[in-house]
Amino acid sequence: MELNNLEIFLAKIKRGELAVGCVVSYTDSAVSETIADTDYDFCWIDGEHGEFDRETAMHHIMALRGTSCAPIYRVPACDHTEIKRIIDFAPAGIIVPMILSAEEARLAVAACRYPPEGNRGCGFRRAIGYGAKFPKDYWEISKHDPLIILQIEHIEAYRNLDEILAVPGIDGCIIGPYDFTASMGKPGQWDDPEVTSVLDDTCARIRKAGILLGAYAEVGLDKWIQRGVQFISIFNDTGALVDGLRRARQNVLSLWEANRKA
Repeated sequence: MELNNLEIFLAKIKRGELAVGCVVSYTDSAVSETIADTDYDFCWIDGEHGEFDRETAMHHIMALRGTSCAPIYRVPACDHTEIKRIIDFAPAGIIVPMILSAEEARLAVAACRYPPEGNRGCGFRRAIGYGAKFPKDYWEISKHDPLIILQIEHIEAYRNLDEILAVPGIDGCIIGPYDFTASMGKPGQWDDPEVTSVLDDTCARIRKAGILLGAYAEVGLDKWIQRGVQFISIFNDTGALVDGLRRARQNVLSLWEANRKA
């Protein structure tokens, strides 16, 4: 829908370009709006680790209307009720974290689609203009909107990857490298040969399955590009603030030191 910029997001990927995003955890919806205004392609609105209630989540999604940035919302868990609380606000995508098995993948897909494909409840709201549009039109749109994105972030998911990828209806998978390495007993060891091998293989199998491949990565971006990621979140709002504050402080102190010595 134009409402959530999904067409813009998918068109960029179909052109072979990389869609770049940022994770949002602060409650102020101006953060998402600012990310859109700085030309990011999507906001990963984090309902898992962020501070959002239901109303706040809607405001972040609404803040991106009229921009070219797609709101992609991560729910706290693979839970029908958690997905139902958000999906009627018309995000461009739903990220379901910590998928470990094909059964969990099936539950995630079912929660995002109306019968007969799934068991999503009918509570039409923002997606049909609160009643200003015809529900039957949205019924067709809802067969592919929002995107269903499973987060692959555990060695157990890797062991079950073929079965997970075989579940009908999955649009994308996004890699969570921090949890992935932690589940292998090697937290943050990006260059460990075993970690590298598992991540390489995971990405290759996702791409081979014809499923969109995404990742969260602040480091080693060249490796993720080589792995064929099509959408990637390269920062979170907290990290961006810390990084900006540190660089600004260091810049002014460097200038002061240079002038003091002059």
